[in-house]
Amino acid sequence: MQMMKAKFHPGQVIYHRLFGYRGVVVDVDAVFSGTDAWYQAMAVTRPEREQPWYHLLVDGAEAATYVPEEHLLGDASGEPVDHPLLENFFSAFRPEHGAYCSRHSRN
Repeated sequence: MQMMKAKFHPGQVIYHRLFGYRGVVVDVDAVFSGTDAWYQAMAVTRPEREQPWYHLLVDGAEAATYVPEEHLLGDASGEPVDHPLLENFFSAFRPEHGAYCSRHSRN
């Protein structure tokens, strides 16, 4: 299995190109790490499992999603995301970078 480098990072605001919503990345998996049952039920477009997958907080909703890289684009709006869990992960929004600053240091 060849490991791919993730295009997006935690704190980055993204746009889902198929479903038209914005969100912020809270975590990245190098490849799909869900269950086969979840994949069969939720991944209706059957994206490749061997690519980075992202845990996202959805803008303007209370939802969190798990999305393959192939469905995402960087968001160039410079606008923050509205989600009730943002403060659990991030301390501030930097519009010039289109990203949030992590509340926690990385290992």
